[in-house]
Amino acid sequence: MTPVALVTGAGSGIGKAAALVLAQDGYRIGVLGHTPDELEQTAAEIRKTGAEVEALTADVAEHEEMRNALSRLTERFGRLDVVVANAGINGVWAPIDDLTPEEWNRTIAINLTGTYLTIHTTVPHLKKAGGGSIVVVSSINGTRTFTTPGATAYTATKAGQVAMVQQLALELARHGIRINAVCPGEIETRISANTDQRKEEETGIPVEWPEGQVPLTGGKPGRSEDVANLIAFLASDKSRHITGSPIWIDGGQGLLR
Repeated sequence: MTPVALVTGAGSGIGKAAALVLAQDGYRIGVLGHTPDELEQTAAEIRKTGAEVEALTADVAEHEEMRNALSRLTERFGRLDVVVANAGINGVWAPIDDLTPEEWNRTIAINLTGTYLTIHTTVPHLKKAGGGSIVVVSSINGTRTFTTPGATAYTATKAGQVAMVQQLALELARHGIRINAVCPGEIETRISANTDQRKEEETGIPVEWPEGQVPLTGGKPGRSEDVANLIAFLASDKSRHITGSPIWIDGGQGLLR
């Protein structure tokens, strides 16, 4: 039977690239996000590959919306094998005494609670399928580097995602479900549109980095497709003995910083 993958935050960037790569690998795809126009564009590109796709509009931080989206997906395709928990924002980067509780809560809600709800609502379907793979998109921030000025809420969510992955790897292993985290460095995406940075001069540490912060590429950021290919590997049986692992994909950036 043709396997099924769900990708959250699939309207652009890493999520869109992952959905396209998985479609090319033979999966039927559920693309989930909160912007219908972007989702439909992703779905249209997937259809051109010949793959089946279902566009699911939902807020990952809202339990009922996620439950309804999973019901639609499994009603159409009958099963679920792979979950890519990619949806997230940079949120507000600001000094801790300037960062408001509302700004903190929004980043936590989307990045951390959204990851929890994605896993919470999909695991029953993975168990029913007899196993599967979950890939959480974290970051080098909060896991390998801590030098982004004012990004306390963001780094806390990214560190929390990796802790969640490692905790759940043991819990889910008996069900044949693997869970891993990919931790990108600088990637060409539009996530910066979700960033509000304030008072950087109060939080940044004066330092002079060597020219180009991504050693492997001469300073150029990675591509969404680079991360998507890693996600596809972790989704496949080629990674059948890997679980509970954060995998950094940053061209050496985190080692430099």
